[in-house]
Amino acid sequence: MVVQKFGGTSVADPAAIKRLIEIVRAARTRDGRGPAVVVSAMSGVTDGLLGLAAAAGGSQLGEALSRMPQIRDRHTSAARALVTGAALDGLLGQIDAQIDELTDVIKALAVLREVSPRTLDVVAAAGELLSSRIVAAALACADVPAEWVDARQVIVTNTEHTRATPLGKETSARLRASVWPILERGHVPVLGGFIGATAAGHTSTLGRGGSDYSGALVGAGVDASEIQIWTDVDGMLSADPRVIKEARLVDRLSFAEAAELAYFGAKVLHPSTILPAVERNIPVRILNSWKPEAPGTLITGAGLPGRKGLTGLASKRDVTVIDITSTRMLMAYGFLRRVFEVFERFTTAVDMVTTSEVSVSVTVDDVRHLDEIEEGLSEFAAVSVERHMSLLCAVGDVLQHEPEMAARVVGVLEEVPLRMISQAASRRNITVVLRQHDLPHAMERLHEEFFQ
Repeated sequence: MVVQKFGGTSVADPAAIKRLIEIVRAARTRDGRGPAVVVSAMSGVTDGLLGLAAAAGGSQLGEALSRMPQIRDRHTSAARALVTGAALDGLLGQIDAQIDELTDVIKALAVLREVSPRTLDVVAAAGELLSSRIVAAALACADVPAEWVDARQVIVTNTEHTRATPLGKETSARLRASVWPILERGHVPVLGGFIGATAAGHTSTLGRGGSDYSGALVGAGVDASEIQIWTDVDGMLSADPRVIKEARLVDRLSFAEAAELAYFGAKVLHPSTILPAVERNIPVRILNSWKPEAPGTLITGAGLPGRKGLTGLASKRDVTVIDITSTRMLMAYGFLRRVFEVFERFTTAVDMVTTSEVSVSVTVDDVRHLDEIEEGLSEFAAVSVERHMSLLCAVGDVLQHEPEMAARVVGVLEEVPLRMISQAASRRNITVVLRQHDLPHAMERLHEEFFQ
């Protein structure tokens, strides 16, 4: 039995949802149970909902309310194109109830004139709640027995709203209690991705891209044989196709390689997706809903045996470099502890670290608390900040066994000014920091050297 997660472009309109239905139907011919289906909001809806919240919180209630009919019409139009009869009447009632609830929240934001993370999650969750109801009803109307499952009742998270962390044991228990019986009946459970709820029942979200995470959580919870991520590209590519037109499909790679590529910017896969799959050793396959016959990319524990070269390149833009130079604490015990305590205090993750005898350099892509971090570090060190930088990462299990490969990566970039160079403890990647405007040229040089 497989879990199929469909992204926003795969549920964008009635035509996309009809393709989804056929993909689900084909999966049922191979397995008597399932599949379990997890869907994102229709493409663009989440951004629109966040815009509504921002407008309402910024005393622009009229502007926010004027956009509401467009959201309602998009979902009701899809419902009318996919569902008929009494089922349509019920679905339209559910859509109206969800939109009315959203309208009430938007009006409340305008009164409060602020948008708390907890309230923002309530607004953002509406997209997945709407799309999952439509998909469940559309499947049933197409003679694919399906049942809607409220993801807020099964994905249990902590209280860190807008980027909540799922609680594994609690989530698995609820999935087995609610989703597994649906599968046992031979029906298709349909859930919205990206959303959950705290133990107290407050709506939460897993952060942008969290629908992939939801798919993996469901897969782990029901012991799936495979987790499929259906999107609008053929699979994981050797580089960002927006930069490298000759980017190639990577047909197979390891969990560790995929995690490195995802963390350092590969957009096809959310980094956290790998975690539940790794724990249960469940293969993950990335597929194109526009070309369901294509083989896609398979991600397994072992990767591709015998691969001689690099697996892929990934990049992350809008990175900030922070240099922390020791003053009175030169070589003093506890200096690094104090440095990272500051980042922990402001819940800011560090991507890359390099050190010398007197300084530490780190990169971050979350700059919401940059001023506070700089102030905290300045209490015991000299601090400088450099913006508009990028990370470029070359990934491959081969780096563990062929050290000369790392030298080749750096050597290819000899004419590019590099700000930092790092090789992770796993020795699966070589990562460099460079100026943002140098990134396209550097990626082209590496791709030409290792993939063409």
